[in-house]
Amino acid sequence: MITQQVLGKAIFETIKKASCCIPGDIEEAFQDSISRESSSVSKMALEATLESLQRSRETSLLACPDTGWPLFFVEVGDEAVVEGGLRVIETASKRAVEKATHEGYLRATMKHPLTGEDPGNNIGNNVPNFTYKFVPGDTIKLTFVPKGGGSECFGGTRYQVMAFADGLTAIKKFIVDAYIAASRAGAICPPSVLGVGIGGTSDISTKLAKEAAALRKVGSKNPEPEIARIEEELYEGINRLGIGAMGSGGDVSVFDVNVEYAYTHLAGIAVAMNANCFIARRATVEVDGKGNIKEHESPNWFNGR
Repeated sequence: MITQQVLGKAIFETIKKASCCIPGDIEEAFQDSISRESSSVSKMALEATLESLQRSRETSLLACPDTGWPLFFVEVGDEAVVEGGLRVIETASKRAVEKATHEGYLRATMKHPLTGEDPGNNIGNNVPNFTYKFVPGDTIKLTFVPKGGGSECFGGTRYQVMAFADGLTAIKKFIVDAYIAASRAGAICPPSVLGVGIGGTSDISTKLAKEAAALRKVGSKNPEPEIARIEEELYEGINRLGIGAMGSGGDVSVFDVNVEYAYTHLAGIAVAMNANCFIARRATVEVDGKGNIKEHESPNWFNGR
């Protein structure tokens, strides 16, 4: 049985890690970009940011002052037994979010959308937010993502419906145009990790785009050749735009483009983009019934990606 004490401890430490330490693949993306960036301004911005991120990890300080929305992505083993029942996953997560907020590992950014009421602990209606998958096994695997405000509120997330007649050309044009607009607006922090969702209903496409941006490792490829080709074409096309680090101009405008899709209605194709911050914070932990806590470098949310 997974005890509440062990689960709560694991979740809190995961929140702390996600807020203070960038994942290994993101650090590698910084180093790779620095090595091939020809713009001195963009290279300097990337180098300074990476140095700051490394210090954040060493000192357990926030990687970014905007800790955004507290998002949990949870894989529940179909044989997992949790002390107090599976709903403890959410109660333990909320307690951990509140503790992390009071201890300074999360900023109190969540408030009522109309009244402005601020509980001061990042706990409110539908926040933290939870996404679940049910998988074989007896463990609980949880990924915490502090999703920054700019990438969600001010243009980093966009959605449109395409006609089948417009095809792939319209889809790619929308993504490129949307990324340019978000960068010009100062809504995102390029080079972003860009997630794209194609198909499904509006909420399915935006959900896939967010998961692709927040949960896939930089350098991973969609296993379907046609989708992988779209990823590569968008990646090369956006990098040719010359946006550079924080819009200062340069060779590296996006760290990666991750595309996921769902079957859609014959009436049209929903398309969404979600630009994750270039520090792309996340952390993953797995807990079993023996009290073992295992950290994972990658969520592997999309069948090993």
